[in-house]
Parts: sequence; C-alpha cells; structure tokens
Amino acid sequence: RMFFEPVTTPCGHTFCKECLERCLDHRPNCPLCKQSLREYLKAGKYSPTVLLQDIMLATFPAQLAERRELHRAEMAELSNLTRNIPIFVCTMSFPGIACPLHVFEPRYRLMIRRCQETGTRRFGMCIYENGKSFADYGCMLEIRQIELLADGRSLVDTIGRRRFRVLSRGHRDGYHTADIEYLEDRKVAGEELQELQCLHESTYRLAQRFCEHGDLTSRHILMQHGPLPEKEEDIQASADGPTWCWWLISILPLDPSYQLNLFSCTSLRARLTQLQRILTALLQQPP
Repeated sequence: RMFFEPVTTPCGHTFCKECLERCLDHRPNCPLCKQSLREYLKAGKYSPTVLLQDIMLATFPAQLAERRELHRAEMAELSNLTRNIPIFVCTMSFPGIACPLHVFEPRYRLMIRRCQETGTRRFGMCIYENGKSFADYGCMLEIRQIELLADGRSLVDTIGRRRFRVLSRGHRDGYHTADIEYLEDRKVAGEELQELQCLHESTYRLAQRFCEHGDLTSRHILMQHGPLPEKEEDIQASADGPTWCWWLISILPLDPSYQLNLFSCTSLRARLTQLQRILTALLQQPP
C-alpha cells in the first residue's frame, strides 16, 4: 500500500501513521532502529511529514485519492453503532454510571484509538461468559477523557449510555465485535403507571436507608462511588429507566450473573421489585 498520513519519528524513520501506532501498541520502540519512542508515544499526536505528502500528491494523485477513499470507507464502517461494534470484554457497566478503564492490551489500544478517530467515542462493554467469549447483553460506553501514559497504556474515563442485546459475534484485528439491538424498558400508563410510581418511591426510600446506614461498608461505598443519584421526575423518560437503580445495582454485593439478569430485564417493575427484596434483606442484617 502507498504511504498514508506519513509521519517521521525523532530517530528519522518514516511510516504510515496507523502502521506506526499499531507497532507502538506492542513495543514503545522504533520498528527499524529500536530507539525508544516513549516520549513521542506519550504525546499522542504525530505531525505529518508535509514534504513527503506534497511529493506523493504531485507524483501519484490518482493512487493517493484512491487510498484516501479506502480510508474513508473504513472509517464509515467503523462508525456504525449497531453492526460490528467493538466489544471490550471486561466488567459489568451500567447506563449513566462511570466506568474507569486501564487499557494496556494492544488490541484494546487499537480499539480505543479507532473509537476516537471515527468520532463516535463509543464501544460496547460485556462481561466474559464461558463458551460464548462474552455475554449476550452489554452496555454502550462513551469515552469522556483519555490520559496517555509514556509506555502506550492509557487511563480511559467512560460512562455508560445504552443497554444492548448481542445478535451475532465477530472479530476485527484481534478484538471482538458484535451486531446488536438496543434494549428499551416497556412503557406503562394509567393505573399501572401509578402503581409503578408508588413502587419506585418506596424502593428509593429503602435505597436512602441503605446509604444512610452508617456502617463501614456503606461509608466505603459512598467514598468510592459518590452519593445516591437524585430521583428522576419522569421514571419512564429514559429507555433504560432511572439512573439511580443502575447506581444501586453497581454497588450492591451481587454476583455478576445476577447483575446481568437485572440488566437484561426490560420491566422496570420487575427490576424495582428485585431491588426491594435485596435492600430489605440487607437492612435486616445485624450491623
């Protein structure tokens, strides 16, 4: 392939920007002379080699235009948020809840970089499930901030957005992908809505009691995760239901498989009922 977005390292060697980045995902050294590029890598930005770009544009205009069109097509394909979305297999994540990540594997460095380059800043998060590579349900995460480290690792601040169900699984350049459909809680109205609102109020009061319990565990939870989120005025405004429910599910001492069961449920009533039972049992335990 022709040079695309050529960059030159401090040691004087020129590579395609993407090719160099993928090499540095594995080792922070120049692919040719092996000189350390840790500081170059930490900057996270690579200035193009303008002279070489101008020479290529003057000498091979048609080939360069074809190469650019191929790159645009690749970016368009990577920007789709329902087909072949990138999947990070790691932990449970929830709508509206922060999910900090330490990214060090080469495949996930590439994945995060592509999410940045396409502008979507989004990828799916699923837990591992034996026999399937990852679970049937996950959460779309949005990148809020990235701190690059000198050796290529990064600290990535993300927040949960939408729940989804996996329709099919695939791979791309070492990481998992999936075709997905987004989940949405079933809407109710009339008398059923009034009953749901009463259930919501009573469950929220139990959650407040749990957070105000004052034991060491509760204090540790609040220090690490912050206070219980405020109630939403419209409990059906979000397709995923009230954020405070997800905050609670994320901090309660629940097995990931049970969390996933609550996560995949599209009935707010069923979710609140389960939370009531859990909170009641926890509040009845001796201090």
